[in-house]
Amino acid sequence: MRTLPLLCLTIILSVTFACSGSNKQIVTIYSTHGKEVLTEYKRLFEQAHPGVEMQYVDMGSQEALDRIRSERANPQADVWWGAPTTMFSQAAGEGLLQAYKPSWHDKVDKEACDANDLWYGTYKTPEVIVFNREAIKREEAPQDWDDVLDPKWKGKIIIRDPFASGTMRTIFAAMIYRWYKDSGSPEQGYDWLRKLDANTKEYVLNPTLLSQKLARQEGLITLWNMPDIETFRAQYNYPFDYVLPRSGTPVLIEGIAIVKGTKNSRLAEQFYEFVNSEESLILAATKFYRIPVRKDLAKDRLPEWIRNAESTIEVMPVDWSVLEEKTGEWMKYWNSNIRNQGAK
Repeated sequence: MRTLPLLCLTIILSVTFACSGSNKQIVTIYSTHGKEVLTEYKRLFEQAHPGVEMQYVDMGSQEALDRIRSERANPQADVWWGAPTTMFSQAAGEGLLQAYKPSWHDKVDKEACDANDLWYGTYKTPEVIVFNREAIKREEAPQDWDDVLDPKWKGKIIIRDPFASGTMRTIFAAMIYRWYKDSGSPEQGYDWLRKLDANTKEYVLNPTLLSQKLARQEGLITLWNMPDIETFRAQYNYPFDYVLPRSGTPVLIEGIAIVKGTKNSRLAEQFYEFVNSEESLILAATKFYRIPVRKDLAKDRLPEWIRNAESTIEVMPVDWSVLEEKTGEWMKYWNSNIRNQGAK
């Protein structure tokens, strides 16, 4: 989930389109999945579809939603791939998505798809507490969400800027929801975020900077999603480890949708099917540590850690409809009243 100013993104897309071969059809993807995933699937999709060029813009979840909103009169993307399904539900409610029923529509649970086929789930993404294992021993690392509030971690925590990040918005909203579900008030959750802010050294612009700073020990602890951390460890040999919080962790479902108004519906549908095919999902699981939503994949083709996930991941109960409704309000309050206030 990356950040670039919208003006720069527009220039990049314009230049890219101008430089594309005139004989190639182009399908444009807005995605949060990062360059490692996107580069690989671009290569594979183009290999499977000669004469088609996949172009992508890599950005944060909220940025993707905001951009699709701003372009609704003249859509620039064909497919939106990656972000919590709460955001896809928002987009569906605003009329930004185009219905498509994929060939595997009956292979996912009902909570992993839109009732009107406006979006479908792709991956399950657990959130974790991450630490630099060269600086902190595993047994000394925070073992649960409240442990990161310990004053001993003051100035040692770095956080991805949550305003643009679906992952961090989900984590922050889930922390508020722990109390909101019983009291109907976000105040205790806000207090929790104030304490976290007091320990936070920096809010970082994108996951690349986050991982680099954590690797250099500019911060020792962060909160992020498990698949990205596994990818950073495997591809860059970063000294990261993580803890699955004892009390439970939100496991969000990431989604995919076709953008309403696309002029390339056929190509969009081909990409939609391709990245959610059995082979593509097995690749995502084995190389990029994604947990597929589809239920029909042969268990013996999935990595052992996925097969064991049900017994190792304590899922935090979350009413996703509440998060869909309230996260925007909660994040605005955090941005105006909590961000960077803890050190004052």
